Amino acid sequence: MKKYLIGYDIGSSSVKASLVEAESGRCVASAFYPKSEAPIMAQQPGWAEQDPNSWWQYLCEATSDVMTASGAHGSDVAAIGISYQMHGLVCVDKNGAPLRPSIIWCDSRAVPYGQRAFETIGEERCLSHLLNSPGNFTASKLAWVKEHEPALFAQIDKIMLPGDYIALRLTGEACTTVSGLSEGMFWDFLEGCLSDDVMGYYGFDKSLIPSIRPTFAPQGELTASAAAQLGLAAGIPVTYRAGDQPNNALSLGVFNPGEIASTAGTSGVVYGVLGNVNYDPKSRVNTFAHVNHTDLQTRLGVLLCINGTGILNSWIRRNVLPGGVSYAEMNDIAASAPIGAAGVSILPFGNGAERVLENRAPGCSIHGVNFNTHTRAHLLRAAQEGIVFSFKYGIEVMEQMGMEVSKIHAGHANMFLSPLFRHTLANVTGATIELYDTDGSVGAAKGAGIGAGIYKDHTEAFASLQKLAVVEPCADEVEATAEAYERWKSFV
Repeated sequence: MKKYLIGYDIGSSSVKASLVEAESGRCVASAFYPKSEAPIMAQQPGWAEQDPNSWWQYLCEATSDVMTASGAHGSDVAAIGISYQMHGLVCVDKNGAPLRPSIIWCDSRAVPYGQRAFETIGEERCLSHLLNSPGNFTASKLAWVKEHEPALFAQIDKIMLPGDYIALRLTGEACTTVSGLSEGMFWDFLEGCLSDDVMGYYGFDKSLIPSIRPTFAPQGELTASAAAQLGLAAGIPVTYRAGDQPNNALSLGVFNPGEIASTAGTSGVVYGVLGNVNYDPKSRVNTFAHVNHTDLQTRLGVLLCINGTGILNSWIRRNVLPGGVSYAEMNDIAASAPIGAAGVSILPFGNGAERVLENRAPGCSIHGVNFNTHTRAHLLRAAQEGIVFSFKYGIEVMEQMGMEVSKIHAGHANMFLSPLFRHTLANVTGATIELYDTDGSVGAAKGAGIGAGIYKDHTEAFASLQKLAVVEPCADEVEATAEAYERWKSFV
């Protein structure tokens, strides 16, 4: 009898489910729900909330679709893994019911709370113990609830991240992970426990925090009620959970110091693994416990996010090219311009404040345009180069923290579909780019296989990961790319 693994990816736009055949590692079916983008409630500017119950409904629909499409039986599923949108806050009562909508990752109301905590606790102490500023993360969101909704705050039995809540719905058990606590700014890396500084400053009782389980381990079993709703068998263990960026790195086989996972969609992410406890003194990147971080093995995920990544590329396409030009055609036009775009530089910082710039929001800017010589091809190339150069700018911060960047893993999607983009990234970083066919829900399924002991380790779990292409730096292009980057950096 074949064994299967289910992975769920709880995003803010949809919930995706993938069914993976355990022995072969092959994804036999995937589905997402809703088919149109999930609603985000914004009662005030800068707010962003979602109903946690809606995630459960989407999960049920997606599960039904993958089981129907695959023809597998619910009793054939051996383990469940969860990936989820990071930094959200779910508040539940003693019955496990949400007390209010979740304040999700892109909600900015907690920024002043985190800044005051950073200043009061002390910047050096926060960075050395939390490895970050408390910022706009989960702990600061809970502080907002405490101040503005005190009656509701008094009813909270447990606070959770989105993935913790889904696990609760699946198993009836409230638990979390060190990786999850670190992304919420609740974990003290030097002491190896809940942060007394954060809990004390905000006045949170430690009883609000669920019990802590390993990332790869049994975290509860599917209840009869949940199984009936999902069409699965009661007793299936949940054996893995992680935030979307650590899970994306796992999905791409990134576990060891110096390895990098990158995505380049609307925003862009560079996520590197560090083998020692360290931080950026200017807090230009975020640092969390990676999926394989333990007391005995330090594995930290250093996260760079560039808000103005693919959104610049799409803006250029809409506003510079005539309608109907595809992204593939645009990439060809961009590649017709020389490296460095004949002196044109574009800074892609037009989508809000950038943490790598110490939370400055300088806006997008275009430099060096000559009306007599430059064409749309130069602008298109400068836009893609500018996005790559912003990645390099953040990677330099990671290198200052002691990370040696030699290999970058990425999914064959979004801007990594552009040969110009990936070759420029290889040339400017000196790293080898490896492109893979995978996604977060498939990674979560394989993570579940590790946690259930079906795979002996991550090497076995990801042995079937399909490598689509390898891009090496081109010796003939490295010098020109470096010169273009230095010119670009002079405008930052």
